[in-house]
Amino acid sequence: MKAIALFSGGLDSTLAMKLIIDQGIDVIALNIDIGFGSTKSRKEHMQNMCDQVGAELRILDIRDQYLKEILFNPKYGYGKNFNPCIDCHGNMFKIAKELMEPWGASFLISGEVVGQRPMSQRRDALDIVTDLSETEDILLRPMSAKVLPPTLPEREGWVDREKLLGITGRNREVQLKMAEEIGLKDFEKPGGGCLLTDENFSKKIEEFIKYDTLEVEDVALLKCGRHLRLPDGAKLVIGRHKEDNEMINAALTSKYKKIRLLNAVGPISAISANASQSDKELAAKLTATYGKTKSDEVYEVSVGDEVYKVTPYDSKEPAQKYFINA
Repeated sequence: MKAIALFSGGLDSTLAMKLIIDQGIDVIALNIDIGFGSTKSRKEHMQNMCDQVGAELRILDIRDQYLKEILFNPKYGYGKNFNPCIDCHGNMFKIAKELMEPWGASFLISGEVVGQRPMSQRRDALDIVTDLSETEDILLRPMSAKVLPPTLPEREGWVDREKLLGITGRNREVQLKMAEEIGLKDFEKPGGGCLLTDENFSKKIEEFIKYDTLEVEDVALLKCGRHLRLPDGAKLVIGRHKEDNEMINAALTSKYKKIRLLNAVGPISAISANASQSDKELAAKLTATYGKTKSDEVYEVSVGDEVYKVTPYDSKEPAQKYFINA
């Protein structure tokens, strides 16, 4: 017997797999990459969780499909921010269902807990998700199974319903106690897994699509740095620290030009490739302002293949009016 688990890398989905694995069932932990996972959802962490409970990790990249079909036209709308959770979950379960036959699985599981999340885990929302994905009888939610109708795996005796849980609400005492009992280490604290639930990140998406079409390769740059919109319309991203600089450098596409200080320590920045001359000059000056520089000295800043000589502002206040996010 084998099951496919929708796996986020979080505590609930890890424990849900453990409950099923303990009943002698093989579990494939399917992480569906929509492109908006935070750094907490990195592959190393997910592999660590799977190793601890004995699941096999598989990652499926659906970023292109998600942008084209789900993110901007959700049938059931958004949560508090730019998160189409119900449509997103329905899409994930539909994909998992399609993988059951080729992967030799008999049913699906998830770590959802009734009432834990206000949009996607209300009792009625869970029913909508199963209807959307047509998984009503084959989708088992081990964490809340005892407060939900028995599914096919329970009725057929593949899974012992009495060994499952009946958790409801946002209190996580049961999960934390279970994690302690099984010796689970390095699990994530709740919240923050999907950047679409983050207010600041959602604002960056809303602002971006006023000027451009969001494509898969654009998302990486949205995840790092200070984001500014300059007077002539150019997008400027300035690194905050070393990790940001590395992320910006790795996320550069043909849409952007790289900016860096040539004779001082400072951030890596990125500016729209079609930026006007005045926006490029301003971007160079702002980049120098955020470096280890003095306002009474001249610095060389490269913007793509061009080099500008600029003096930094004497404070960071002039940059504030251009901020999309701080």
